Amino acid sequence: MGTFRPAWLVLMFGMNKTIRRASVFTLLLVFALLVRATWVQYYEGQALADDKDNRRNAIATYSAPLGNIIVGGRSVTGSASTKGSDLKYKRTYTDGELYAAVTGYASQAYAPTQLEGIYTDLLNGTDSRLKSVMDTITNQRADPGNVVTTIDPDVQKAAYDALGDKKGGAVAIDPKTGKILAVVSTPSYDPSSLTDANTAGAAWKKLTADPEKPLVNRALRQPLPPGSTFKLVVAAAALEDGLYSSVDENTASPDPYTLPGTSRDLSNENPNAPCTNATIRTALEYSCNNVFAKMAVQLGQDKVKAMAEKFGFDDDKLDVPVRAYTSVYPSDMDPSQTALTGIGQFDVTATPLQMAMVSAAIANGGKLVSPHMVSQITNSGGDVLQDYDDDAGSKEIVSSSTAEQLQSAMRTVVEKGTGTNAQVPGATVGGKTGTAQHGENNSQVPYAWFTSYAKSGSSGKEVAVAVVVEQSNAARSEVSGNGLAAPVAKAMMEAALKD
Repeated sequence: MGTFRPAWLVLMFGMNKTIRRASVFTLLLVFALLVRATWVQYYEGQALADDKDNRRNAIATYSAPLGNIIVGGRSVTGSASTKGSDLKYKRTYTDGELYAAVTGYASQAYAPTQLEGIYTDLLNGTDSRLKSVMDTITNQRADPGNVVTTIDPDVQKAAYDALGDKKGGAVAIDPKTGKILAVVSTPSYDPSSLTDANTAGAAWKKLTADPEKPLVNRALRQPLPPGSTFKLVVAAAALEDGLYSSVDENTASPDPYTLPGTSRDLSNENPNAPCTNATIRTALEYSCNNVFAKMAVQLGQDKVKAMAEKFGFDDDKLDVPVRAYTSVYPSDMDPSQTALTGIGQFDVTATPLQMAMVSAAIANGGKLVSPHMVSQITNSGGDVLQDYDDDAGSKEIVSSSTAEQLQSAMRTVVEKGTGTNAQVPGATVGGKTGTAQHGENNSQVPYAWFTSYAKSGSSGKEVAVAVVVEQSNAARSEVSGNGLAAPVAKAMMEAALKD
């Protein structure tokens, strides 16, 4: 009995060699095309759909109004219909310059930023949590959701108005809840100028060419030397380590203090200040460089770094939910460099968010509640999809005893020290000034810092703030944390504490 062979095989082998080879090659080509089509459809399809240059994405995103970002119960975003475009809607902003550091922008031409970027899927209705059963069956885009922020419009406006034409940033936090009440960066920009694809290019070119860099979020994403505000971190490390038992114990601090291994004397801003062997309280009150430089050397860079990192320095994943730039405490220093870090110089950098976190932890009895500027995200009907207020965790940074002592010393700074411009009637206020050197040999205008906390004597409200002024029209001799930054902090604290 003969071996059975399929008809196509008999036919193929019955052909002459040339035809047979051509047939095999053709079959291989067909097979390759089928494999490629399958690969494109099932494996590369999503990548093509997500490609930023795929205009179908923009058409889909702007085919209907977007969801909104809410501040104080009011939408600060909206959508407007367009004419003569396949993009039917564009984003709009109310008080755009005031809230730009919070909202960012959603543009027909450029990738979204800030909250607009983080919650793109929620705001355009493609987030799977928004879909009903029918939406899933029909594969229809759901109605968009909304982002409810923690921002207090009064605190936000107070900071923005107080900064005015100065270049700088400011952050306010509720120490008890971690809610971020204000995020302000100046100079600002109007996000509405970037929303329309037809006009966004010219606006983008103008904004990116501006030497004042209005697109930079100075509150969250521009770390700068924190100057003497960092002395709070060094003082916390000294008290927690037991180097000093209280803020009223005398320190062994010569004035002037010679940086280790050098012949350079570290001077104090006020040459007549009682900084020789000063207590931590007095050293904070007069901002004595000699005390904290020597203290940092006594503790050693590892202990100072450990305390800084407890407060949030060196955290490259600080999401609020916008990813904040890392505030840095350096490593591998010699003793003289370590001394300079004790006064917030050398390679120490911090954002206003970071320094507000320092004051918030001190004000809250040593516990830092995770800072966040989104309270909830909801669907179009207002149902809560996620509650970030409930999810906010906390961690102990310093003991309650250390926190109480630092609170007391910070009150002295405001009551009779370098921070008197931050006094708020009817409130308990503690703070710390800072004037950070800028440029080689301090050749450029210094940065003015102020960080503080305040507690209302009547309502029980609390707030922690940090302000940096990078540049103003003040004369160099007039640049100080108390002169430039403290008044901004005062305005923010007053707004946050009002009944």
